[in-house]
Amino acid sequence: SALLMTVDSVAAWSSPPALADLVPDDLAPLVAARPEFILLGTGSDLSRPPRALVAWLEERGIGIEPMDSRAAARAWGVLRGEGRQIAAALYPLA
Repeated sequence: SALLMTVDSVAAWSSPPALADLVPDDLAPLVAARPEFILLGTGSDLSRPPRALVAWLEERGIGIEPMDSRAAARAWGVLRGEGRQIAAALYPLA
């Protein structure tokens, strides 16, 4: 299943939109946590998020790092081990 993760919480993302339709409201719980950046796990393959979403996040000083969901999960462990203040939105693999 899809997940939204911050350093303080993990929640099921019950109905994530298609990646091409991802908008700021979809990531509101992550943005509210004020992360350095968001790991965006795009499922089985790497896909790019909409440019408008990237620009909106950057205007707020939040980066976004898209990668396949397996890589995002691995990166989460490494970055949290370093004490980084990050968030993640992970699409399912299937």
